[in-house]
Amino acid sequence: MGTDTLRSQPAAEAAERRREQRGWYFYDWACSVYSTSVLTVFLGPYLTSVAKSAADPDGFVHPLGIPVRAGSFFAYTVSASVIVSILVMPLAGAAADRTGRKKPLLALAAYVGATATTALFFLDGDRYLLGGFLLIVANSSVAVSMVVYNSYLPQIAPPQERDAVSSRGWAFGYAAGSLVLVLNLILFTAHDSFGLSESMAVRICLASAGIWWGAFTLVPLKRLRDRGRAPSEVPTAQGWRQLAATVRDMRGKPLTLSFLFAYLIYNDGIQTVISQASVYGSEELGLSQSTLITAVLMVQVLAVAGALGMGRLARTYGAKRTILGSLIAWTVTLAAGYFLPAGAPVWFFVLAAGIGLVLGGSQALSRSLFSHLVPPGKEAEYFSAYEMSDRGMSWLGPLLFGVTYQLTGSYRDAIISLVVFFVVGFVLLARVPVARAISDAGNPLPERI
Repeated sequence: MGTDTLRSQPAAEAAERRREQRGWYFYDWACSVYSTSVLTVFLGPYLTSVAKSAADPDGFVHPLGIPVRAGSFFAYTVSASVIVSILVMPLAGAAADRTGRKKPLLALAAYVGATATTALFFLDGDRYLLGGFLLIVANSSVAVSMVVYNSYLPQIAPPQERDAVSSRGWAFGYAAGSLVLVLNLILFTAHDSFGLSESMAVRICLASAGIWWGAFTLVPLKRLRDRGRAPSEVPTAQGWRQLAATVRDMRGKPLTLSFLFAYLIYNDGIQTVISQASVYGSEELGLSQSTLITAVLMVQVLAVAGALGMGRLARTYGAKRTILGSLIAWTVTLAAGYFLPAGAPVWFFVLAAGIGLVLGGSQALSRSLFSHLVPPGKEAEYFSAYEMSDRGMSWLGPLLFGVTYQLTGSYRDAIISLVVFFVVGFVLLARVPVARAISDAGNPLPERI
């Protein structure tokens, strides 16, 4: 009987791990709809149109008395949301590690963000400041929730499973984004049949993303479990002290820090392309909203295959080589985007296909690769630093995009300026000896890295 008990324990642990993994995937399913429907498709062009309706005769709005070209307002607001995220994320990481209560923190961040997203229904007329405020709240909330969410990965997946688990999470997210975009496309293109104005259809699409986010967050909250760490009070300043301690600890692991710096650079380019592509398509290329929705839907569908396919490539060639290959593809695709002719949706679809094939895999493999560089017991604080690399420099790309447009009036100049992030990120990542970084962190070396 003792032997049977010993045999049943690993089987029971594996079953529980798989149950948690399936629950973990569903947070990608929940919050990725915000990233696709809101940030990537609808909010950029719509908020830009609202800002233009509030602009003076010279095309400027004046938030806080600062003259801003209406076409740059969305990009600047995305930058501001990232700065807010930087202030809050260290507190979330420290609280998660020191209290062990990750689920309440995940719930708080998720439902603040979902509420702000749902409230975008009230964005109309010339209320561009309302739209900017809700975007800042929602975007910073999703960033904070991802600190907690990502910190679960080392706990729910052993090293040999992490590339696959991380890739499946991204695939779940892109599958959800695809499904909701199909519904959005039906509603938007047939809004007259439903008795809705175009503006009302957009506002319903925005608000439905918040409702979806909140509803499906219930699944990970039910299935994930907090590990048995005794709760302790975490004062506000402790988050910053913890971040300082994390940075000091990382200085003793310079290879982990080198990877984070490389990721910080190339991910800034990825995040900016995601958030500004619809503005580029609508304002510079003159494409319709239906065309943009269809193109982003294509990105979502191909990103599912791309995330899973690059996960398989990583098992053969290693995560680092696969990520480097994706950065080359990003550079070529983005450079090609500069030459896209206006009013030619076919070429925009070709560009969207290239983005979709590399988008999910480059992000999923970066997350799983970093999980090998985290010292045991410091998952949340290190993933807080990771998320700050994910979001923390992601203000620079939108800022560069917005400033370039403000100075030149050309979205083509703005989009080509982003190539530098992928080139520099490639060079920095290529210089990181990943196997030695994993050993220095005190983790076992996977069969292929």
